[in-house]
Amino acid sequence: MSKPRTRHRFRKLHGILLLDKASGPSSNQALQRVRHLFRADKAGHTGALDPLATGLLPICFGEATKIAGGLLGARKAYETVARLGMTTDTDDAEGELLRERPVPPLDIATIDAALAKLTGRIQQVPPIYSALKRGGEPLYAKARRGETIEIEPRAVDVHEFTLESATDLLDPVPKLRLHVECGSGTYVRSLVRDLGELLGCGAHVAELRRLWVDPFRQPRLWTFEALEAMAARGEHHLEACLLPIESGMVAWPDIRLTPAQAAKLGQGQAVRGPFRALGEVAACDADGRALGLGMVDAEGVLRAKRLFSWATRQPEANEAVQTTAEG
Repeated sequence: MSKPRTRHRFRKLHGILLLDKASGPSSNQALQRVRHLFRADKAGHTGALDPLATGLLPICFGEATKIAGGLLGARKAYETVARLGMTTDTDDAEGELLRERPVPPLDIATIDAALAKLTGRIQQVPPIYSALKRGGEPLYAKARRGETIEIEPRAVDVHEFTLESATDLLDPVPKLRLHVECGSGTYVRSLVRDLGELLGCGAHVAELRRLWVDPFRQPRLWTFEALEAMAARGEHHLEACLLPIESGMVAWPDIRLTPAQAAKLGQGQAVRGPFRALGEVAACDADGRALGLGMVDAEGVLRAKRLFSWATRQPEANEAVQTTAEG
């Protein structure tokens, strides 16, 4: 007889994990492995990495998923290796070879000039094999069926696109090591593809690693293997790997509320300031604990936008900490 499958007893857990994703699994596969390890009832990632890619994948547990949208639009940094002379249908090493061309003699000045043309506010055509949706369906699904897909270019921000090393340029497999800092919606695969065309030989991504995502500029990353080792020592050791929700909210101006104001906001009522910040803000209690996201209008009135569960409870029922399990 086959052994019965172990049923996970999921629990409420709040916080942010900075996962060092391995090459191979999709971002969702990595997310589900981590979610089951933590036994978290709710989790989401902020900005998918291709299966080939490694590096920082922020995972939000519980109430932290309510700020995931803000992290999706954050500035990001990558290190990538461009394989010159070959183009693929996915613009990376996992795709089918489309064309092979000789690599012309290249010097640093020529490479830097091409990189400069792909830096700043540019128009970029996303890869055909991408998770962008058309008609409610990802483009990669249409591409796999062999459908002809035309994608309009869109504006993206490339803050830095620089050469880190050209020592492999004269190897039998010529490569360039590059550094990228970009805004939301930018595809490194497209940058490398377009760089290859500017250099006259084509290129695709051979390696890709995400280094950081704002506001996590110097992240302490956790591999899945390291998390398993922590779990073996006890669940409280595993929970110590989580960051508090506040660590992901530094991009929003924070405003401190008195207990009376916090209670009023938690009941869905508007709170009149004056507040120095305008627009979307991180609403915090008097001790600096985040209550959620709010909006301050031109008249200085704060209204709730997305509050965390503890903000809507009576003070005596509030949770003590965010990064531990409930129950």
